[in-house]
Amino acid sequence: MARIEFSDGNSVVIIGSGAGGGTLAHELTRRGIKVVLLEAGKRQSRRTFSQIPGEAFLQLTWLDTRTQSGNWGVARDFPTLPVWHCKTVGGTTVHWTASAPRLQPWELRAKTTYGQLGDTSLIDWPISYRELEKYYEAAESRLGVTRRNGIPGLPASNNFKVMYAGAKKLGYKQVHTGHMAINPQPNDGRDSCIQQGFCVQGCKTGAKWSTLYTDIPRAEETGNLDLRVECTATRIEHGADGRINAVIYRDGEGKEQRQKARLVCVAGNAVETARLLLLSDSARFPQGLANSSGQVGRNYCHQITGFVWGIFDKPVYSWRGATLAGVVEDEAINNPRRGFVGGYRIELVTLDLPTLPLVGLPYGWGRDFASIMENYRNMAGLFINGEDMPRSDNRITLNSEVKDAFGLPVANVHVDEHANDQAMRKHAQGQMSRMYEAIGARRVVTGPTPPATHNLCTARMSADPRDGVSNAWGQAHDVKNLFISDGSALSTPGAANPTLTIVALTLRQAEYISQQMAAGNI
Repeated sequence: MARIEFSDGNSVVIIGSGAGGGTLAHELTRRGIKVVLLEAGKRQSRRTFSQIPGEAFLQLTWLDTRTQSGNWGVARDFPTLPVWHCKTVGGTTVHWTASAPRLQPWELRAKTTYGQLGDTSLIDWPISYRELEKYYEAAESRLGVTRRNGIPGLPASNNFKVMYAGAKKLGYKQVHTGHMAINPQPNDGRDSCIQQGFCVQGCKTGAKWSTLYTDIPRAEETGNLDLRVECTATRIEHGADGRINAVIYRDGEGKEQRQKARLVCVAGNAVETARLLLLSDSARFPQGLANSSGQVGRNYCHQITGFVWGIFDKPVYSWRGATLAGVVEDEAINNPRRGFVGGYRIELVTLDLPTLPLVGLPYGWGRDFASIMENYRNMAGLFINGEDMPRSDNRITLNSEVKDAFGLPVANVHVDEHANDQAMRKHAQGQMSRMYEAIGARRVVTGPTPPATHNLCTARMSADPRDGVSNAWGQAHDVKNLFISDGSALSTPGAANPTLTIVALTLRQAEYISQQMAAGNI
């Protein structure tokens, strides 16, 4: 691994090592570009992952304080954990469930498709699906996505078989074990899935793609990567010309460091990316770095989620098999006759026994609650993944009344759900309930909206600089050598789990950055 001097102003600094940052680090270093990769968390491995749910949660999760507000159910049910993402090398690719569908062409034209939907901040993407498609293909090859490029689907678990039976009873046609970044057979130096069901605790076999054991080690092998763990970026600085020249961060001992940079790519997850830009205010950017539009932190999306559990007379053993390896795609359409615009996927889900009462059930304690828990073996689970509507006031702001370990304002996550979001959730949970009822479920239980795991759109790409923070390449409209390299850059969320799209955009961005650096433009 390289050691890049603090005074080296020719390096690229990437903040965050997940799907965006880890992929970008590999792409740039393999092209001969020196990269400093800052990661706030520790480095784990397939050997050190814990499969005890509580231990794994503490080992991997970003637990720094956040506050929240708004009318969304998360504010009521999970007041201290509005979002759930990782603080570890590899970022959220360590605990993700590896569902990797594509956005659909019309989802990149949300404003055009849905029209003037009141109280939203919809825009069309500044790139076309045709342009994105070739990078989807490259991303699917890199991740080893099932049902693409001749890779077979994952096997059907008991949980999936229950889902499949219910879906067919309702007449659904597009039902399968999903486009998953999990190996059904050895591939790309990674083992095959053994169906043990610990997807969110970190994959000990490496069957699930993660930058932790793919892109980052490969970047290190180039001799061009300086990975710095337990290093938290606190500010991005610029010179008199408005160009970025350094990143300020705290190292593992809490000591402040300053790394000079030729350009900076921010990939800290949509909450922390927005927070860092807002913390980096200056006389030139009094509202926050690259925020002349006032759009930094706005338009926060998290996709529509929610559980439905079916309790049956016989055991399902839902925890056996990949957590999310099952999908019904028939509802991923735009059909306003359902009472809302946009679509959703019905996805397979299970929660481990300790997590289920904390995250997946709407009840407190009591006899009824206990009866559900006693039937854990006989439970099957379904989950919504739908498109929520961007709203200008759904946003990440700084809460100056609550400070982090370094004395800086924490992020506040504000969400007021749009009526379209609520109508979609109601329809989806109704359909999922009917799926289980159609095959003889003894009881159906509707669960709450969990902490957000798909955090998106807070520094979105836009054709018009007034509508967003970055251009079609994720390059800040205001600052030529600042890039957004995570889910913050998505213009709208769509109904597809976002990691594949993040990787595709990053591959495209890496080409652009390399070309612009070679030309001397940045």
